[in-house]
Parts: sequence; C-alpha cells; structure tokens
Amino acid sequence: MSDTASVEALIGQMAQTLQASLTQRSIHDPLMIGIHTGGVWVAEALHKKLGLTQPLGSLNITFYRDDFTRIGMHPQVQPSSLPFSVDNKHIILVDDVLHTGRTIRAAMNEIFDYGRPASILLVVLVERGGHELPIRADVAGLHMDLGEREQIKLTGPAPLSLNRIQPQENT
Repeated sequence: MSDTASVEALIGQMAQTLQASLTQRSIHDPLMIGIHTGGVWVAEALHKKLGLTQPLGSLNITFYRDDFTRIGMHPQVQPSSLPFSVDNKHIILVDDVLHTGRTIRAAMNEIFDYGRPASILLVVLVERGGHELPIRADVAGLHMDLGEREQIKLTGPAPLSLNRIQPQENT
C-alpha cells in the first residue's frame, strides 16, 4: 500500500466525518494540533479542508514519552509550537498512526502542561491493533489489523503516502 490518491481520499473522508462530529457536538472554531511529524502533515491537510481560522499547533512529544530513557533523544528534536491558549478550548489532536496509545498519552500530558482544554477529539489517519492504553480515535481514516512486527508508516510531506512494512526474515 503506497497509494497517494488513497491517502488524499482518506483525508477527505476524515474531514467530512470530523465536520459532522463538530457540528453534532456544537463545537465552533476548534483549535487543531498535530503531533510531530506525520500528525502535523495530516493536520495541515485537515486544517485546510475544514477551513479553520486559528493557526495550526504542533507538538513534539519526545520529552513526554515514557520510553525516553530507553530510546534516547533524536538528534533533531524540534520544539512544540502552540500559538494559542488551550484553556477552555476544544482541541482536535491529530496523529498519523494510533498503535499502542502511548504517543497520544504523551501528547495529552503536554497539552495539559499548557492549560486545561474544554475537550480533546482524537483524529488519526490509521488506527491499528495493539493498543496498550484505553485510547481510541474519535475519527480514523482507516482501521488495520497488522501482525505484531508489521508497521505502517506515513511518508511525506508531499505527497503523503502510506507504506506497509513487513518484518524481515532472519536467515
């Protein structure tokens, strides 16, 4: 799977589902935050399709990860950018792939360090099996069941493409 057109179509469907959810919940003028890196790419596309007027925020959750001491720091850690107050605001949190739930937990911890939002809606391009925390997407473009060692990776930013990575056989 590396079809750019299918990613664009998924994002279009996600925008429609998200708009319907916002309308149903009577949420007007929400703030959108993408999780670095793939979540920001998806958020940029959704932000544009929804015509949101507030600036797009981005989170780099590196220091909030619960496995930071095991994996170390990536050499090019970018700071988070939230050019708005999150206090009592409705937040749309966007990521590319929801797997264990640990990235989302870390992102919410960081958001709450900036203030107390009224609500957080989680939007992901792909929700796959293997959740370790009770976190589920409010809007998901695609649901996939992958093998334990299989991965799905979003490449981009232009064009956006999903790639299924098969585990390597040890010979």
